[in-house]
Amino acid sequence: MRDLTQPGLEQTLALLFLALMVWRPAVTLLAADRIIPPESKVELVARAKPVETTPFTEGPAYHPDGHLYFTDVGNSRILRLNVKARVAASGTELEIFRKSSGRANGLAFDLEGRLLACEGSGTRGNRRVTRTEKDGRLTVLAEKFEGKRLNSPNDLAVDAQGRIYFTDPRYGNRAGMELDQESVYRIDPTGKLTRVINDVERPNGIAVAPNQKTLYVVDNNPERGGARKLYAYELRADGSTGRRRIVHDFGRGRGGDGMCLDSQGNLYVTAGLNSGFSPAQDNSVKAGVYVLSPLGTSLGFVPVPEDSVTNCTFGDADLKTLYITAGTALWRIRVNAVGYELPAASRP
Repeated sequence: MRDLTQPGLEQTLALLFLALMVWRPAVTLLAADRIIPPESKVELVARAKPVETTPFTEGPAYHPDGHLYFTDVGNSRILRLNVKARVAASGTELEIFRKSSGRANGLAFDLEGRLLACEGSGTRGNRRVTRTEKDGRLTVLAEKFEGKRLNSPNDLAVDAQGRIYFTDPRYGNRAGMELDQESVYRIDPTGKLTRVINDVERPNGIAVAPNQKTLYVVDNNPERGGARKLYAYELRADGSTGRRRIVHDFGRGRGGDGMCLDSQGNLYVTAGLNSGFSPAQDNSVKAGVYVLSPLGTSLGFVPVPEDSVTNCTFGDADLKTLYITAGTALWRIRVNAVGYELPAASRP
């Protein structure tokens, strides 16, 4: 959704802002029926088994070596699956990459191919952002802001300069919060931590546009009357943010969660519910992945039959498989779009 109701000069300025902020690729945006083939449906890839509690899958991240990493927040684990081997021989087992993950949620790889993790709050939660080094050592990248512990780092994205942007909301039990805001932060390669966005209610999914000029942030407050909007912020060369606009408003249903982008700059946003509706979150948003253009035009929808649909990423050698975490499982679907990846010079 866009708010272009400003009269006169303000409307002109708003249009100019959109023209400067939104990437308009040389190739025409893929049509809806081409991105999601009509005959294509999600396929169950793997299901996490209960350990101490029911698994809750999140944060998928694909590595070029063929492994798909994702988190089981409830059991505080990072799991991985060799999806390349699974294509050749079904039945490939899930591996435990890291036990006692600090309730890791969102994952991503940095420019050197090292795994980054947002570790959340709650029992065994570490409330920090970490990096797993090539030798297995763990490096803490962010734990406090201005001397106060982070709320519950949720999701993160990396830009072409190696800067890390992460969201820091607090869902569920809010006891022990030290910060007075739920914000978005940037970690520079030097280690400096900067708050870059503080005008959201509960920031969740995050992504950097292919042209590095837009930072997308999901604001998903599940409380009655809470914000369920997807925002696009101007992203400046120095990593700071400017004006924002609304890309999409999910209204009264379950709002957006995690997201990813394709090479054309289109967004794939997980949202909605199949059941468990309430006055706070009604049945107006179906469970699945919403495909949107940078301006918010609907380009397709992927239904997912399991709650809650939490996040997605592109994977496989051609980056044309969309992997989706939902409920206790990992799902996938082949699409006619290529996932966005950092420039070749930045690949591990």
